[in-house]
Amino acid sequence: MAWDDGYIAVDWGTTNRRAYLIDAGGECVREFEDGKGVLSVPKDGFHSAVGEIKAHLGDRPLLLAGMVGSNRGWAEAPYVPCPGGLRELADGIVWVEEGAGIVPGMSYVGNGRADVMRGEEVQVLGAVAAGLIPPDCTVCHPGTHNKWVSLRDGGIQHFRSVMTGELFNLLKQHSILSDLLSQDALEGEAFDAGVRTGLTSDDLQSELFAVRARVLLGEAQRADAASYTSGLLIGSDVRIGLKEAGEGPVIVMARPELTRLYAAAIRAAGRGATELDGERVFLAGMARIKELV
Repeated sequence: MAWDDGYIAVDWGTTNRRAYLIDAGGECVREFEDGKGVLSVPKDGFHSAVGEIKAHLGDRPLLLAGMVGSNRGWAEAPYVPCPGGLRELADGIVWVEEGAGIVPGMSYVGNGRADVMRGEEVQVLGAVAAGLIPPDCTVCHPGTHNKWVSLRDGGIQHFRSVMTGELFNLLKQHSILSDLLSQDALEGEAFDAGVRTGLTSDDLQSELFAVRARVLLGEAQRADAASYTSGLLIGSDVRIGLKEAGEGPVIVMARPELTRLYAAAIRAAGRGATELDGERVFLAGMARIKELV
C-alpha cells in the first residue's frame, strides 16, 4: 500500500477515537471522530472497526497511536523505555497487517516509581519536532490521567501520571459528592477558589469532604460545587507537579478546554504557562514518525 498518496493518522484512546486523513502534501484534509474507544470494541472486532474509519476517510495506510496498542487494543505494542524520542517510537512500531502500524507508548522506571503512557508521547515529541517547544522543558498534558513530562535534548527523560481527571469523574458518579457535581466545571470565582485551596493545602482528602460540608452549612453555593472541586483537584495536581518542573514556562498541551484550566492554575501558582492544541502536535508527531518509517 503506497504511503506517498497519503495516510490516516489515528489517535485511539480508551473512550473515543479520532482519525485524520493526511494528503500527499502532508495536509489534514478530512477528519473523523466518535466515541468508539478501545473498551467498546471486542478483541476480535478491531478489523471491522478499522474498516469503519476507512469507510469515512478512504482506503489509505494507517498509523495508529494510543490505547489501541495496549493489551486491551488491536495488538499490543511494547513500551519504549525512557529516555527516548520519535526515532525510538518509529523503530518500535508493530505492524498488525500490511499498511497498518501501531506506534508504541513509553514507560519509565526510576526513583521508586513506575509509569506508562500511550498517545501523549506522540503529541509531546511532535511539538518538539515542529519547533513549537524547546528541547528542554516541562510539559503538562491534562486528560483523564494528567502527565507531567520532562524533556531533555528533545527526548522524554521521565514523566509522572496523575489520576486527576479520573478522580473527578469517580467523585461525580460514585461518591457522597455525586449530587453536588452534576453541573459543568467552569472557569470563574469558584474554580479559582478551589485552585487556591489545592495549591496551599496538603490535605486533599479532607478538603474534598469539606465540599459537601460547606454546602450543607451555607458556606458555599451548590451550583459552584463542581467548579470548586475541579479547581481543588487541579490545584493539588499543579502544586505537586511544579515541585519537579524545571525552570521556565510550563507547556500545557491538550484540548483547549483543558489547557485553559491547567494554565490558569499554573499561573495562580506564580509560574508561566504556554498553551498548545493537542491535535496540532499529534499530527506533527505522526508526520515525523511516518518520515522515519
